Amino acid sequence: LWSLPGKSSCRASLGGTSQSDDHRALILKLNPNEDCTWTLEKPEDKSIRLIFSHFQLDPSGGCENENIKVFDGNSTKGPLLGRVCSKHDYIPVFESSSDTLTIQIVTDSVRMQRTVFIFYYYFSPGTSIPNCGGYLDAPEGSFTSPNYPNPHPAMAYCVWHIQMEKGYKIKLNFKDMFIEGDGHCRFDFIAVYDGLSTTSGLLGQVCGYAKPAFESSANSLTVVLSADYANSYRGFTASYTSIYAENVTTTSLTCFSDKMRAIISKSYLASLKYSENNLQLSDPTCRPRISNVVDFSIPLKGCGTIKKAEDHSITYTNTITFIPSSISEVITRQKHLQIVLKCEMEHNSTVETMYITEDDIIQNQSALGKYNTSMALFESDSFEKPILESPYYVDMNQTLFVQASIHTSDPNLVVFLDTCIASPTPDFASPTYDLIKSGCSRDETCKVYPLFEHYGRFQFNAFKFLRTLGSVYLQCKILICDSGDHQSRCSQGCVFRRKRDISSYKWKTDSVIGPIRLKRDRIASGSSGSQYQIHGEETQKQPFNSLHLFSFMVLALNVVIVATIIARHFVKQRTDYKYQKLQN
Repeated sequence: LWSLPGKSSCRASLGGTSQSDDHRALILKLNPNEDCTWTLEKPEDKSIRLIFSHFQLDPSGGCENENIKVFDGNSTKGPLLGRVCSKHDYIPVFESSSDTLTIQIVTDSVRMQRTVFIFYYYFSPGTSIPNCGGYLDAPEGSFTSPNYPNPHPAMAYCVWHIQMEKGYKIKLNFKDMFIEGDGHCRFDFIAVYDGLSTTSGLLGQVCGYAKPAFESSANSLTVVLSADYANSYRGFTASYTSIYAENVTTTSLTCFSDKMRAIISKSYLASLKYSENNLQLSDPTCRPRISNVVDFSIPLKGCGTIKKAEDHSITYTNTITFIPSSISEVITRQKHLQIVLKCEMEHNSTVETMYITEDDIIQNQSALGKYNTSMALFESDSFEKPILESPYYVDMNQTLFVQASIHTSDPNLVVFLDTCIASPTPDFASPTYDLIKSGCSRDETCKVYPLFEHYGRFQFNAFKFLRTLGSVYLQCKILICDSGDHQSRCSQGCVFRRKRDISSYKWKTDSVIGPIRLKRDRIASGSSGSQYQIHGEETQKQPFNSLHLFSFMVLALNVVIVATIIARHFVKQRTDYKYQKLQN
């Protein structure tokens, strides 16, 4: 364990070639107004993991005035991996891409005791420890440290991510835990975070003998085990359960682009003297997730879901029924429970109804939903690589490839581009320019691709609006139809004249992308020096530009003079008219 007093060893290089230098623990005692730089390096093909397991900095100072920055490489000119300050509520951990890391420490002028505990070690990124971390998404489960109940490996860093469906919380209980302990859990520790990452808010940092319990605020938790090079013990075993956090007194239904989700309260079932184990869908092999509620996640294309195509909508229906554990062909003393689930893919509001008869309980649960759609530019007509930069700079007359997509598990749907317009502004106020109208190309460079599964595609050549900035935005009205309906609007394709819309489509929406800008506009927005240089080159290449410029100025002056004379004459005529009060 090294204790470094700050200024006396500022800008030191820590490292070596011996095996003992594969790991080291440092206690840094810092003074006010520090500006220190530390470099960790070892000439071999390994990465460095740097852990700030405990630090005490100025609690009143901001991150800009007092912080610890970590850079990837041998100087502060390398990529910044992150920084540490007193406002952080997590345990900072950094990993280098090579065998060198640089740490820069800056403190403010406040006089107080500052202590930073750092543990670092070299490791091979390609190696892994069995049973060290993973992703857990079952409704409940358990996990242990590597080798439990035998001692865990030295210099282990394991991360478990626990994630449930939206609406759930997670309860985590450590049944047994024995790892090296000290007052601040600096050497070995278990950290629990309220979210899916190790920076999402620290719920607790524990060590030694304990049986702590934690509960998430949402549907995810992250658990970290970090161990140093000495004093390994048996580790831990933990279990978790998921609890549905939203208030459901009877049932609820939510419609998504690829599934419907039905939640049934267990207390509601208990009031009817039903068991959750006796509920089933139209397809009995599709089982629910059971916690404090019964959760059916039902794909729109499976589990017995029935699709019905009607004018301007698609409806998906499934049924939850109660199957008695003992079946008698003669008598029954239980009411028949049937929950009919219905998703109409059009809007995103929800309507619930429930009908009860004396002998049967039939609950019709309906909800309205909508499909998830998107639109993007692509590099080529293969539509494999989308353009991610925004704004997207293009050349004049460059061919642009556009794809609108629907994200759903239903394979029997097609996307049709009914109308696509361009505008120089994102609000699509005048002026606008038609690229596609009623499924027909209205631009000579526009090519609409045939119907292809969940994608609507077209291409056109880049242009610029006159008397406006160089930006172009695209807006397309998308129709979604059933592929088996040959009379639908999607199957009709281009229709030049249509008195009224009597053909069927199932859903429609608008998608927008942009801005698209010309490359020369990006050049024009650069430094003024480069602009002068370009103008100078053009003057050398065109010796008569000065004469042309003089002629243009004379012509413009004449136009201004004539316009002034006409305006004065018009004003003189207007002075002969005055407002008069109307007579009774």
